[in-house]
Amino acid sequence: MSYTELKREVYEANMELDKRDLVTYTFGNVSQIDRQKGVVAIKPSGVPYEDLKADDIVIVDLENNIVEGKLNPSSDTKTHTYLYRTWENIGGVTHTHSTYATAWAQAQIAIPCLGTTQADYVYGEIPCAPVMSDERIKGDYEDETGAQIVDCFQDRDPNESPMIIVAGHAPFTWGKDAAKSVYHAVLLEEIAKMAYLTKTLAPGIAPLKQGLVDKHYLRKHGKDAYYGQK
Repeated sequence: MSYTELKREVYEANMELDKRDLVTYTFGNVSQIDRQKGVVAIKPSGVPYEDLKADDIVIVDLENNIVEGKLNPSSDTKTHTYLYRTWENIGGVTHTHSTYATAWAQAQIAIPCLGTTQADYVYGEIPCAPVMSDERIKGDYEDETGAQIVDCFQDRDPNESPMIIVAGHAPFTWGKDAAKSVYHAVLLEEIAKMAYLTKTLAPGIAPLKQGLVDKHYLRKHGKDAYYGQK
């Protein structure tokens, strides 16, 4: 069975992170699932982006067993596969340590919706998963990170916020494929930067009123959306 096209798409998505200056050295990884084949393609662990080749992309199954590849998969693989197993409508996952989004994660603060730029892509705030408990840290850490992310969406549709920051750690984003998950990672970093600057200028600023959040999100994503071309 050939995984050439899947590996190429994941390679290109990873290189887009580098192109967008969202990664430093090895700080990041992108994956994509092929649900028909039951496999996930993901960046190998610890390989600098300048050295990465399409053939280096590792194929694993949803139980994290290597199906194809000579290198070890990303150390975050279990987080990716946890999300794929739980959310069957996502096709790509991205993890970075981009500067502004990670700063919010390290501050352990959810990113409030302060303007229509964020409301265009996220229905409300960008959640911050709490600092992991000692019990979870001592367990299967990367798998627990996935569980921790999913826990934040018990009462929320992950499609309405295709991004999260994990306290003390960094952001994760997802989408219909690897390219879309990277797109959301780029958006998250810009939103995080805007929110930081806004809070610096006006520390007491309140979140955007709900009417504007509804208008901007629903005109792009609602059942009667009219943004863009048909």
